[in-house]
Amino acid sequence: MSEPKVLSGRYEVRALLGRGGMAEVHEGVDNRLGRRVAIKLLRSDLARDPSFHPRLKREAQSAAGLNHPGIVSVYDSGEEEFVESGGSSVSVPFIVMEYVEGQTLREVLNEHGTLTVDEALNVIAGVLAPLEYSHRNGIVHRDIKPANVMLTPEGDIKVMDFGIARALKDNSGLTQTQSVVGTAQYLSPEQARGEVV
Repeated sequence: MSEPKVLSGRYEVRALLGRGGMAEVHEGVDNRLGRRVAIKLLRSDLARDPSFHPRLKREAQSAAGLNHPGIVSVYDSGEEEFVESGGSSVSVPFIVMEYVEGQTLREVLNEHGTLTVDEALNVIAGVLAPLEYSHRNGIVHRDIKPANVMLTPEGDIKVMDFGIARALKDNSGLTQTQSVVGTAQYLSPEQARGEVV
């Protein structure tokens, strides 16, 4: 078995927790503070394309500026050089986040089917509170979907993955080229039309 990857001489990368369109999330350990963390690494195939690096950096900055119990906390971010099997090296951006025990809303729905009305209202309220907070602080998530909502065993609800979040005053970036970014089934009407969210 190979040695575990350690990022910034501090964060030990462990088991894969999930994959998204842009990144992989691993369980990890912050060896300095002795706490369990989640580590989001830009996929190595995308890390070779420097145009993807700003997205992960923007996610870290967007989420790190939000201090709300319903939003997954960001602890740190950086880049690490990895040597690929062919011997070339690639700089891979990463985000170190709060580890949340539980399941995504998508997993819950797949395993248990539809929610009762009371359960659905509880989830909606648990998602809307952090979104209202982020909007007050000038950040629009732009990718709310069941896979980006965590439900803890204690019944807490956490919104995660600010990967395509956008500052309300930000006129640069992600959708300026008339491209639509997000998950098609969950796009708001204005996103689908390429308008301001």
